[in-house]
Amino acid sequence: MIWNESIECMDGGALRKIQTIRLRKMVEYVYHNTPFYRKKMQELGLSPQDIETLEDIHKLPFTTKTDLRDNYPFGLFAVPMSQITRIHGSSGTTGKPTVVGYTRKDINLWTECLSRCFTAYGATKDDIFQIAYGYGLFTGGLGAHYGAENIGASVIPLSSGNTEKQIHLMHDFGTTVLCCTPSYALFMADAIKDMGIDRDSLKLRAGAFGAEPWTENMRREIEEKLAIKAYDIYGLSEISGPGVGFECECQNGTHLNEDHFYPEIIDPVTLEPLGEGQKGELVFTHLTKEGMPLLRYRTKDLTSLHYGKCSCGRTLVKMDRILGRSDDMLIIRGINVFPTQIESVILDLPEFEPHYLLTVDRINNTDRMELKVEVKPEFYSDEINKMLALKKRIGDKLQNVLGLGVDIKLAEPRSIERSTGKAKRVIDNRKFN
Repeated sequence: MIWNESIECMDGGALRKIQTIRLRKMVEYVYHNTPFYRKKMQELGLSPQDIETLEDIHKLPFTTKTDLRDNYPFGLFAVPMSQITRIHGSSGTTGKPTVVGYTRKDINLWTECLSRCFTAYGATKDDIFQIAYGYGLFTGGLGAHYGAENIGASVIPLSSGNTEKQIHLMHDFGTTVLCCTPSYALFMADAIKDMGIDRDSLKLRAGAFGAEPWTENMRREIEEKLAIKAYDIYGLSEISGPGVGFECECQNGTHLNEDHFYPEIIDPVTLEPLGEGQKGELVFTHLTKEGMPLLRYRTKDLTSLHYGKCSCGRTLVKMDRILGRSDDMLIIRGINVFPTQIESVILDLPEFEPHYLLTVDRINNTDRMELKVEVKPEFYSDEINKMLALKKRIGDKLQNVLGLGVDIKLAEPRSIERSTGKAKRVIDNRKFN
């Protein structure tokens, strides 16, 4: 199903015309309404009239999360507070959240984007959504809530946590669509089994999972354990929250709502633009935002873009699954390592649960990785030879994939702490040495 066929299936040339018009208006808008951008552009010798085509976007300055924190709380707002309907934000390592402001129009456009997402998953007014993303400053809960209501669906606003209650209400209320992080979906799947609830007694049929990187192997694990179709939903609070992108029924790429958020791929080192299909850092420019529009915001997410018509009929650009974040990338003895690579290996081996903790240390000036990973109950044993064989099996596969040795520590079932939100998978102690 398609929510807004006139946009989602628009001819590429017509879409580019709309994007060009909106980009020129947006540059003019921020130049006159956001002192931060006016100063940046003046330092580069740029005026709004210098942006005539989409290709001219490369002349514009980048925006980073540091810029948002340096202008905390409202320094990047383009409208007075009297026009701000809602404030969201995400906390960071400095303790200061990155703050985002929305006008009423921004909320309506965000809701439109979420409606496209949920419709692409096959959801209709007859569905019952269970929102297990956090409500509050985090954009996930309220974003999904408004989108589901907009398509006419019923919404259970549970937020995250309280898993037993989540599952009881899922059963009693007949939830058909679950919205949460993929790691929490797996946690709920295990809890359903522990509570002795027959999976077939649930009406759940689809899930919208995001807010953290996840792999195709993890998708298969969720789909098998919950007997649903698991769809990726992409977003980040600085751009709008969930709804920046979504998968369709083909599940072979994430469509981006590029009529509102113009995407680029750049080399994260040289900052030069990259072509279609090349992997690099994803950058977004707002085309319609009023409250706090951003130019060329560096997401740190590593992916690639593909243009052309999808089998579903949509012409919106497709993004590959996020490989990871450039700031999450670990450099171990000169080799780039992403947590998603490790997760993919774990989920490819039937003996292990998708729960792990990677710890990186520097001992005697040498980097070392320790992977603590849970063994499934049916494979966990007190026989040393069997456990040694399991350690060798996963260690050898990680060596082949990463080109590095990893110290393996096998953990008992259910011994690694679960998360109801974004899972904490990596501890890098080198940062504190």
